Amino acid sequence: MNQASALPLTALIRNRSRSMGIKLLVVSFLALLMAIPAFFVTNIIEERTNRAKDVTQEISNHVGGPQTFLGPVLTIPYGVPPSYKGGPTATGVYVVFPQQADTAVKVRTEERRRSLFRVPVYQAELKFDASFNLAGVPSAAPADAILDWSRAGIVVGVTNAHGALSDGSITINDKTATFIPAESISEGNDHGFALTYLGANAKDIAQPNSTFQVNAALTFSGAQRLAVLAYGKTSRLTVEGDWPSPGFDGAFLPIERTVSRQGFTGEWLVPYIARGVRAEGTSTAVSNLDSAALGVSLIEVADPYQSVDRALKYVPLFVGLVFLSYFIFEVTARKRVHPAQYILVGLAQLIFYLLLLSLAEHIGFDWGFLLGGGATVLLLSINASWIFASRVQAVRAGAVFSLLYCFIYLLLRLEDNALLVGAVASFLTVAAVMYFTRKIDWYSSVMAQVGDRSAIDSGNADSQV
Repeated sequence: MNQASALPLTALIRNRSRSMGIKLLVVSFLALLMAIPAFFVTNIIEERTNRAKDVTQEISNHVGGPQTFLGPVLTIPYGVPPSYKGGPTATGVYVVFPQQADTAVKVRTEERRRSLFRVPVYQAELKFDASFNLAGVPSAAPADAILDWSRAGIVVGVTNAHGALSDGSITINDKTATFIPAESISEGNDHGFALTYLGANAKDIAQPNSTFQVNAALTFSGAQRLAVLAYGKTSRLTVEGDWPSPGFDGAFLPIERTVSRQGFTGEWLVPYIARGVRAEGTSTAVSNLDSAALGVSLIEVADPYQSVDRALKYVPLFVGLVFLSYFIFEVTARKRVHPAQYILVGLAQLIFYLLLLSLAEHIGFDWGFLLGGGATVLLLSINASWIFASRVQAVRAGAVFSLLYCFIYLLLRLEDNALLVGAVASFLTVAAVMYFTRKIDWYSSVMAQVGDRSAIDSGNADSQV
């Protein structure tokens, strides 16, 4: 009888131990399975991001959008006699860049709102100082070209003239004039940008071998980005603004910069040999300046959509750690938790991201993470008390999950070092679980249950005897 009863007990121990191992595999599978509904949250973020882009584009179009400026250059129409009698005369525009170009820009910014979306726009005051020396001009004109100096002019360019806040002014050797729309000088060869040109007549001053000074002032509105082309053989640019998070971009970075909460300043210096464009030539030279743009972008540091999207990339890690914590609670509390409970916990984690997105649109990412994370931690802690019928487990769950959420927030804020910190922290987490569970006898709880069942069976057998 004893040998016969030992076989079922041994089988029961083996089955129970297997069930705990299988349970761990099931929990791990469920953690990976939670990545599937995370794609639906990703689609929502993408939809909101596209909506934000549409609003940004709409508001930007009203104020001029990203603006690129070309400082004063000299333009001289030319003609090339036909190579045979009766043939057409080829025409074009010869462009001479100033020897020295100094530009000063002052930028005042504000945020335009449309529903929940914000777009940074600006008003820019630009002052151009250009020194021309026409000795040796033309040196790069087409063969047999004849320059029409009587139609010489000074032109400036801008991406979108609809952003003009004033007519602008130009002074050539102390003679002041007002800009008027000018014909395009690009010959349709612009690479990546198209300019609208404003000009003034310079036929009385621009003559062969002459030197003169040009000063111009423009006031324009725009959005998101401002750039100035390196339009002089030697170009110097100074930009001063009140936006606290600028992004310096373009072909050259500033040689000096300062950034604070009150604003920024940046100074560029582009020597002739670095610009990569000849000092004079046909109108295609203007198109080549696209590779010599000096830009400042108005960056939104607290972009809620980008931040939430980055947070979603940690879903497998985040949900896996939460499930692992619940599994440890299950083992130490000696109370079985149904896989359905794990699924509910995983859904609570995914709903956290929806809470984070909706709150971040209204109050910013930091406060949204605090409120959404706090509510989720509270829910998970209360759920632990319901499942394990223990306030101690609820307090333990609250402490553990609070640390996990702080860990995720830290990863999102570290940016460049997020991968390193995440890998090290995950390694230490697994090591800590191994350490704190080192004294757990995975068979003890099973043996205790089997022992209780054996005692009951023995009692029943004695009573039958």
